[in-house]
Amino acid sequence: MSQFWKAWEKRKASLRNAALTQHANKSMESVPDTILSSSLEENLALLEKQLGKSDDLVVRRFTVKNGTEAALLFIDGMVDRGVVSEYIIRFMASTSVTYEKPAVNELESTDRLRQAIRNILSGNAVLVLDGQNKVFLNNTRGWDRRGVEEPKTESVVRGPRDGFAETLCVNSALIRSRLKDPNLRLKHFVVGQRTQTDIYVTYIEGIADQPIVQEICRRVENINIDAILESGYIEQLIQDTRWSPFPQIQNTERPDKVVANLLEGKVAILVDGTPFALIAPAVFSQFYQSPEDYYERFYIATFIRMIRGVSMIIALLMPSLYIAFSSFHPEMIPSRLVIAMAAGRSTVPFPSVMEALIMETAIEILREASVRLPGPIGPTIGIVGALVVGEAAVSAGLVSPIMVIFVALTTIGSFATPSYSAAIAIRMLRFPLMLLAGMFGLYGIMLFIIIILIHLSSLKSFGVPYLTPISPINLVAMRDMVIRMPFRWLTRRPTMFHPQDEIRKGGEKS
Repeated sequence: MSQFWKAWEKRKASLRNAALTQHANKSMESVPDTILSSSLEENLALLEKQLGKSDDLVVRRFTVKNGTEAALLFIDGMVDRGVVSEYIIRFMASTSVTYEKPAVNELESTDRLRQAIRNILSGNAVLVLDGQNKVFLNNTRGWDRRGVEEPKTESVVRGPRDGFAETLCVNSALIRSRLKDPNLRLKHFVVGQRTQTDIYVTYIEGIADQPIVQEICRRVENINIDAILESGYIEQLIQDTRWSPFPQIQNTERPDKVVANLLEGKVAILVDGTPFALIAPAVFSQFYQSPEDYYERFYIATFIRMIRGVSMIIALLMPSLYIAFSSFHPEMIPSRLVIAMAAGRSTVPFPSVMEALIMETAIEILREASVRLPGPIGPTIGIVGALVVGEAAVSAGLVSPIMVIFVALTTIGSFATPSYSAAIAIRMLRFPLMLLAGMFGLYGIMLFIIIILIHLSSLKSFGVPYLTPISPINLVAMRDMVIRMPFRWLTRRPTMFHPQDEIRKGGEKS
């Protein structure tokens, strides 16, 4: 039987490699990396052939002042037409080409066909001159794009209001504007055989651990896929454990959050076409921290972090504890509360576990529906729908009033988590936990919690244990876990990320 499975896995691997090879032959790699000729007509024919004579490919022919024939190729809608008309065509038409490189700003040259094709598809204009065996690449990108706006998923009461956009150069500039450090490094990668998506791996040289930087770069460079449409593709392809519900790479829309993590020795990944940046390595505790924790005084931040911790426990355990106590351990509940619960459940025809599953499923459906509805309508439908459904279910005798209260507290508790990825992991684990509570009571709950802790202890994010600084214990990092110490005590960077420079400047060294 083992030989059968080995043969089957080998067969799947060969089919996968064949499919990838077939896709590669149809992507940018299929463009021959040939040297261009000195004939204008031959170069135009070669470029148009590779681009399939697409209708949005614009070819502007004109004559330079000294009589040299020229042509400008670009994709309609991806260039700034004012730059093309004013600073390239009009300037070139009134200038004599008497030297190798025309005097146009931000101009580079190449004699390779593949590089010329990629620049055209990236929004640059390619200038072709008769008599030269190379083309000139001009930065004319100017398509419509969303401006810098307030982040939608990570709003804060106190803090910056600008968030990442879908343009890579804008996002990198937002980081540069906050981190004026000459040691900031941005390493460029192109991922996706068909989309040719630009990616920056960002870190601070002299702080970030080089083995971690090299490992992240290696994983990004080894990605073999035809399209990268969002940073979530990168996250799933480079994470350590693919079957874990817990996120091992953090995503954020906030430039200030990225800069703060870079200063701790972490690495950020910026992907063109998405406002979400990735932060790696990531540990469990950082998903329950917010940039606002550092903009308020330390005792306020500590209090808020404790509230988040309690909210996480409520979101995970409250329905399960209700099921376990009401079904298996009523002796652990005060007598008056047991009588009130029994009176409320007197008309309910389902066991408590089925009652909880029905309500939790209804709430999850309402939550998903409110997200997909238009902005002004979504929150209204979520609130009104929950009230109407809850009241109608109690009136119909399908659920008890106390179950509606517990489900409402559970839902509110899940909203207190700053990270959507971490919150949805808790929401998913709530359902098997309720089933185990319905079958085994408190023993089932404790068994599942032990399984979760064992799983969390086994996770790593680029070699960093996921439960650090709790397991293994890191006393330096525990100063900024649940209790946020004053800044004068946070003089060392978290050593769990192996920063090269452990001492923060400007504090009192401890």
